Amino acid sequence: MPLRIEREPRPAEAIVRKMTRTRSVARALGLGFAALTVSALAVSGEAPSDAASAVAALDTQYQAAVKANDAETMARILADDFVLVTGRGKTFTKQDLLEEARKKTTIYEHQEELEQKVRVWGDTAVVTALLWIKGTDTEGKTSERKLWFSDTYVKTAAGWKYVFGQASIPLPTPSP
Repeated sequence: MPLRIEREPRPAEAIVRKMTRTRSVARALGLGFAALTVSALAVSGEAPSDAASAVAALDTQYQAAVKANDAETMARILADDFVLVTGRGKTFTKQDLLEEARKKTTIYEHQEELEQKVRVWGDTAVVTALLWIKGTDTEGKTSERKLWFSDTYVKTAAGWKYVFGQASIPLPTPSP
């Protein structure tokens, strides 16, 4: 029987073998991700553009409800465990916001989105928008500011619900 000598693979051969395995794994992961994405869309029953349009309209409706201190509409849109975190680190719950609306702690002249972008991932959507707020509080103090925010919506059995908001600090006022 002839003597067989095993040799260590040369570094280049080892790298090629590893790259081939890595590409196969990456290809499999890519296909798996694509399948999950298609499954998520099939489960949600909405095309991403349809979901984005629905969430954009709902977020605009929410801002109009805040402007009008319409607690009933706000309550319908907000999830029960909703949380808002402001740019200064203060947090508000659904109940906090509804109480402010019912007491009309601020009478709004403006509460509008100047820019809005909606991104959808299956049953989750994030609205990023530039918000213009102008109003007068119960003590007669008027304030006006613009700020960026991101609102997270989740599709539930009851439809899209606003579950989390994150607001920036007010943007600097432009110099005249």
